[in-house]
Amino acid sequence: MSPAPVPSPLTQTARSYGTEYTVESSTMKPNKAIEAFLFISYLVLVVGLKRATCIQHIEKFRQGSSQHVNMTVQTKDGDVFECIDLSVQPAFAHPLLKNHTIQVKPSYYRSRLIENSSLLASSLEAELCTVKCPPGTIPVLRSHKGPITTFLDDNESEEMSAIQTTIDTYGAHATISIYEPIVKGKNGDRSAAWLQINNGREAIGAGNIVWPSFSGDNFARFHIYWIDSVLNKECYDLRCSGFVQVSQSIGIGGRIQPVSTYNGEQRVINVLLFKDPKTKNWWLMYGKDKTPIGYWPSTIFTAMKDKGDYSLAGGFVRGPTVKSDPPQMGSGHFASEGLKKAAFVKNVQIMDENNKLFTPELWDKAKAGSSRQKCYTFDDFAKNDGGMHIYFGGPGGCT
Repeated sequence: MSPAPVPSPLTQTARSYGTEYTVESSTMKPNKAIEAFLFISYLVLVVGLKRATCIQHIEKFRQGSSQHVNMTVQTKDGDVFECIDLSVQPAFAHPLLKNHTIQVKPSYYRSRLIENSSLLASSLEAELCTVKCPPGTIPVLRSHKGPITTFLDDNESEEMSAIQTTIDTYGAHATISIYEPIVKGKNGDRSAAWLQINNGREAIGAGNIVWPSFSGDNFARFHIYWIDSVLNKECYDLRCSGFVQVSQSIGIGGRIQPVSTYNGEQRVINVLLFKDPKTKNWWLMYGKDKTPIGYWPSTIFTAMKDKGDYSLAGGFVRGPTVKSDPPQMGSGHFASEGLKKAAFVKNVQIMDENNKLFTPELWDKAKAGSSRQKCYTFDDFAKNDGGMHIYFGGPGGCT
């Protein structure tokens, strides 16, 4: 899909800053009094949170689960999140993170990274269902309806319509429109609107994927992805070790709501990936307020330990039937339909080694393209003060 040798979008005593946690393999003994206090505090917080309306049912501590599970939360959509201790999350099964120092927030980032921009459609930010876990815990989605396998096949095909950059990259930002393209059946096909950084085979990425085989439904969901030098395989969400989540409220793998409406209201998410200039960890930030979700420790990478050299922002589809029966991408309409009808990415910028976002020169270090114009197109590739932007997508179904 992307120019060689760049891989395609989907093939590719702990002391924290300001807070201390202990990462250890031994069993942690629960303190019932503390748990009760945290649970009551949590309920008070939930009552006051407007975004917590997704919560339907809360179970008591440690019922029917691991001793590290503090509570179980079920959403109205049937998703089940477990609030687990920060220090025993899946990340620390990684062979290079046995004695990892947890960084609970970035050591530095600019508070105003993105200039205001009115390009393309006026849009509102979509939200993830907030799962407010108690302090010291994180939400982990346990109710994946598909099998635990990651549906990755060397014989899969993929297509893309996106902005691609080839330049030293220490971060990237994109505002991504959110639709729910139709993906047939549960054969492994998926359709994504995405931001990614690569260096060789190694990669990190985040955005929206509609993936029935993985999630068991056709909802727009917030997913993360990476390939590191040790595991050397594609990893998603918290199903692999490596990504350290610090947010006690954002549920990775959860639904993104509401989504955009064709010829109606446009909804977006803001995704920022950047390298912490002090710790060298790769951070994932979400939303206009740049909420830290977590990070990929630099120690799990080889090529990306220092920087990326490629980025992608836009849409792609992948799966075993993409060649013969490709799914929809974006809104399911061609890019030429434009305002309020085609999906888009905007405010696309790259971060330099000084932690500053900039816009590369178009058609030099930054290009837009489609790998299969008959199925998926791009239009209005340009830039303004907010960064680069394009419309992208298509109805699929082409042969």
